[in-house]
Amino acid sequence: MNTTTTPTPTLQAPTDKGSLLRPALVLFLLLSLLTGLAYPLLTAAIAKAVFPAQAEGSLLRNQQGQPIGARLIGQNFTDPGHFWGRPSATGTMPYNAALSGGSNQGPLNPALVDAVKARVAALRAADPGNTAPVPQDLVTASASGLDPHISPEAARYQAGRVARVRQLPVDQVMQFIERHTERPQLGVLGDARVNVLALNLALDSALGTRTP
Repeated sequence: MNTTTTPTPTLQAPTDKGSLLRPALVLFLLLSLLTGLAYPLLTAAIAKAVFPAQAEGSLLRNQQGQPIGARLIGQNFTDPGHFWGRPSATGTMPYNAALSGGSNQGPLNPALVDAVKARVAALRAADPGNTAPVPQDLVTASASGLDPHISPEAARYQAGRVARVRQLPVDQVMQFIERHTERPQLGVLGDARVNVLALNLALDSALGTRTP
Protein backbone atom coordinates (compact mmCIF):
# COMPACT_ATOMS: atom_id res chain seq x y z
CA MET A 1 0.00 0.00 0.00
CA ASN A 2 1.52 3.19 -1.16
CA THR A 3 1.24 6.33 1.04
CA THR A 4 2.11 9.86 0.07
CA THR A 5 3.03 12.62 2.43
CA THR A 6 1.81 16.12 1.74
CA PRO A 7 4.58 18.61 2.49
CA THR A 8 3.74 21.17 5.18
CA PRO A 9 3.83 24.72 3.79
CA THR A 10 6.25 27.04 5.52
CA LEU A 11 5.89 30.79 5.99
CA GLN A 12 8.78 32.85 4.90
CA ALA A 13 9.48 36.27 6.35
CA PRO A 14 9.53 39.03 3.80
CA THR A 15 12.99 39.78 2.70
CA ASP A 16 12.12 43.40 1.82
CA LYS A 17 12.15 45.38 5.09
CA GLY A 18 10.86 48.40 3.27
CA SER A 19 7.53 46.63 2.70
CA LEU A 20 7.02 46.64 6.50
CA LEU A 21 8.58 49.99 7.34
CA ARG A 22 6.72 52.01 4.74
CA PRO A 23 3.12 51.37 5.94
CA ALA A 24 4.16 51.72 9.58
CA LEU A 25 5.73 55.09 8.85
CA VAL A 26 2.72 56.27 6.85
CA LEU A 27 0.36 55.22 9.65
CA PHE A 28 2.53 56.98 12.23
CA LEU A 29 2.49 60.22 10.24
CA LEU A 30 -1.26 60.06 9.64
CA LEU A 31 -2.04 59.45 13.31
CA SER A 32 0.37 62.22 14.34
CA LEU A 33 -1.36 64.69 12.05
CA LEU A 34 -4.80 63.56 13.19
CA THR A 35 -4.26 63.48 16.96
CA GLY A 36 -1.46 66.02 17.27
CA LEU A 37 -2.67 68.71 14.89
CA ALA A 38 -6.14 68.29 13.44
CA TYR A 39 -7.90 67.27 16.67
CA PRO A 40 -6.39 70.04 18.87
CA LEU A 41 -7.14 72.67 16.22
CA LEU A 42 -10.72 71.44 15.88
CA THR A 43 -11.40 71.38 19.63
CA ALA A 44 -9.79 74.81 20.05
CA ALA A 45 -11.95 76.24 17.27
CA ILE A 46 -15.12 74.77 18.78
CA ALA A 47 -14.18 76.05 22.25
CA LYS A 48 -13.56 79.58 20.95
CA ALA A 49 -16.87 79.55 19.12
CA VAL A 50 -18.98 78.14 21.95
CA PHE A 51 -17.07 79.35 25.05
CA PRO A 52 -14.95 82.30 23.87
CA ALA A 53 -14.20 83.76 27.34
CA GLN A 54 -13.23 80.42 28.86
CA ALA A 55 -11.11 79.48 25.86
CA GLU A 56 -9.11 82.69 26.28
CA GLY A 57 -8.35 81.94 29.94
CA SER A 58 -11.42 83.52 31.61
CA LEU A 59 -9.63 86.87 31.72
CA LEU A 60 -10.97 89.88 33.61
CA ARG A 61 -10.24 93.32 32.18
CA ASN A 62 -10.19 96.85 33.52
CA GLN A 63 -12.09 99.81 32.05
CA GLN A 64 -9.36 100.28 29.44
CA GLY A 65 -9.82 96.70 28.26
CA GLN A 66 -6.47 95.56 29.63
CA PRO A 67 -6.36 92.08 31.19
CA ILE A 68 -5.65 92.35 34.92
CA GLY A 69 -6.16 88.76 35.98
CA ALA A 70 -8.07 85.55 35.44
CA ARG A 71 -11.39 84.58 36.94
CA LEU A 72 -9.89 81.18 37.80
CA ILE A 73 -6.85 82.35 39.82
CA GLY A 74 -6.97 84.46 42.97
CA GLN A 75 -4.95 87.58 43.66
CA ASN A 76 -3.35 88.85 46.85
CA PHE A 77 -5.40 91.83 48.11
CA THR A 78 -4.19 93.43 51.34
CA ASP A 79 -5.65 96.92 51.09
CA PRO A 80 -8.53 97.30 53.61
CA GLY A 81 -10.65 98.95 50.93
CA HIS A 82 -10.71 95.72 48.95
CA PHE A 83 -12.18 92.36 49.78
CA TRP A 84 -9.56 89.79 50.73
CA GLY A 85 -9.47 86.27 49.31
CA ARG A 86 -8.50 82.94 50.79
CA PRO A 87 -4.94 82.61 52.06
CA SER A 88 -2.52 81.01 49.62
CA ALA A 89 0.14 78.44 50.51
CA THR A 90 2.22 78.78 47.33
CA GLY A 91 5.43 79.88 48.99
CA THR A 92 6.64 83.46 49.26
CA MET A 93 4.53 84.56 46.28
CA PRO A 94 0.79 84.08 46.97
CA TYR A 95 -1.32 82.60 44.19
CA ASN A 96 1.74 81.46 42.25
CA ALA A 97 0.28 79.10 39.64
CA ALA A 98 3.69 77.52 39.05
CA LEU A 99 3.72 76.29 42.66
CA SER A 100 0.08 75.34 43.02
CA GLY A 101 -0.55 73.27 46.13
CA GLY A 102 -1.57 73.31 49.77
CA SER A 103 0.53 73.51 52.90
CA ASN A 104 -0.10 69.80 53.69
CA GLN A 105 -0.21 70.75 57.37
CA GLY A 106 -2.52 68.66 59.53
CA PRO A 107 -4.99 70.16 62.02
CA LEU A 108 -2.67 69.41 64.94
CA ASN A 109 0.39 70.96 63.30
CA PRO A 110 1.57 73.94 65.42
CA ALA A 111 2.60 75.80 62.26
CA LEU A 112 -0.98 75.65 60.95
CA VAL A 113 -2.37 76.79 64.30
CA ASP A 114 0.04 79.73 64.37
CA ALA A 115 -0.78 80.65 60.77
CA VAL A 116 -4.52 80.67 61.46
CA LYS A 117 -4.03 82.79 64.58
CA ALA A 118 -1.96 85.29 62.60
CA ARG A 119 -4.62 85.52 59.90
CA VAL A 120 -7.37 86.05 62.46
CA ALA A 121 -5.28 88.76 64.10
CA ALA A 122 -4.77 90.53 60.76
CA LEU A 123 -8.50 90.52 60.07
CA ARG A 124 -9.25 91.84 63.55
CA ALA A 125 -6.62 94.55 63.24
CA ALA A 126 -8.05 95.72 59.91
CA ASP A 127 -11.57 95.89 61.36
CA PRO A 128 -11.36 96.29 65.16
CA GLY A 129 -15.08 96.89 65.63
CA ASN A 130 -16.07 93.63 63.98
CA THR A 131 -16.69 91.03 66.68
CA ALA A 132 -18.42 88.45 64.44
CA PRO A 133 -16.86 85.00 64.13
CA VAL A 134 -14.25 84.89 61.36
CA PRO A 135 -15.37 82.63 58.48
CA GLN A 136 -13.16 79.58 58.06
CA ASP A 137 -12.28 80.23 54.43
CA LEU A 138 -10.65 83.57 55.33
CA VAL A 139 -8.02 81.88 57.50
CA THR A 140 -7.42 78.52 55.80
CA ALA A 141 -5.80 77.98 52.40
CA SER A 142 -7.33 75.84 49.70
CA ALA A 143 -5.71 72.66 48.38
CA SER A 144 -4.57 74.45 45.23
CA GLY A 145 -3.51 77.70 46.84
CA LEU A 146 -5.13 79.49 43.89
CA ASP A 147 -8.79 79.61 44.92
CA PRO A 148 -10.33 82.80 43.47
CA HIS A 149 -13.56 82.52 45.48
CA ILE A 150 -14.75 83.08 49.01
CA SER A 151 -18.10 82.23 50.52
CA PRO A 152 -20.83 84.89 50.64
CA GLU A 153 -20.46 84.77 54.43
CA ALA A 154 -16.76 85.66 54.11
CA ALA A 155 -17.64 88.55 51.81
CA ARG A 156 -20.34 89.87 54.13
CA TYR A 157 -17.92 89.63 57.06
CA GLN A 158 -15.68 92.16 55.28
CA ALA A 159 -18.47 94.46 54.08
CA GLY A 160 -18.27 96.79 57.08
CA ARG A 161 -14.53 97.33 56.69
CA VAL A 162 -14.74 97.98 52.96
CA ALA A 163 -17.68 100.36 53.47
CA ARG A 164 -15.85 102.29 56.18
CA VAL A 165 -12.64 102.68 54.19
CA ARG A 166 -14.49 103.69 51.03
CA GLN A 167 -16.92 105.88 53.01
CA LEU A 168 -19.98 104.09 51.71
CA PRO A 169 -23.18 102.80 53.31
CA VAL A 170 -22.85 99.14 54.23
CA ASP A 171 -26.06 98.39 52.32
CA GLN A 172 -24.44 99.61 49.11
CA VAL A 173 -21.47 97.30 49.59
CA MET A 174 -23.87 94.45 50.36
CA GLN A 175 -25.56 95.09 47.02
CA PHE A 176 -22.22 94.62 45.26
CA ILE A 177 -21.77 91.32 47.08
CA GLU A 178 -25.25 90.15 46.14
CA ARG A 179 -24.75 91.01 42.46
CA HIS A 180 -21.47 89.09 42.36
CA THR A 181 -22.60 86.00 44.23
CA GLU A 182 -22.47 82.98 41.92
CA ARG A 183 -25.21 80.47 42.66
CA PRO A 184 -24.78 76.67 42.56
CA GLN A 185 -24.91 75.31 39.03
CA LEU A 186 -28.37 74.00 38.18
CA GLY A 187 -29.32 75.01 41.70
CA VAL A 188 -27.63 72.00 43.33
CA LEU A 189 -24.05 71.64 42.06
CA GLY A 190 -21.45 73.30 44.27
CA ASP A 191 -21.91 76.10 46.78
CA ALA A 192 -22.69 79.77 46.45
CA ARG A 193 -19.46 81.72 46.05
CA VAL A 194 -18.06 85.17 45.33
CA ASN A 195 -15.21 85.80 42.92
CA VAL A 196 -12.96 88.20 44.83
CA LEU A 197 -11.21 89.72 41.82
CA ALA A 198 -14.49 90.28 39.97
CA LEU A 199 -16.03 91.90 43.05
CA ASN A 200 -13.07 94.20 43.64
CA LEU A 201 -12.95 95.11 39.97
CA ALA A 202 -16.62 96.06 40.09
CA LEU A 203 -16.01 98.23 43.15
CA ASP A 204 -13.07 99.97 41.50
CA SER A 205 -14.96 100.52 38.26
CA ALA A 206 -17.93 102.05 40.04
CA LEU A 207 -16.23 103.91 42.87
CA GLY A 208 -12.66 104.55 41.82
CA THR A 209 -9.57 102.39 41.66
CA ARG A 210 -7.61 101.60 44.79
CA THR A 211 -4.14 100.06 44.89
CA PRO A 212 -4.36 96.50 46.26
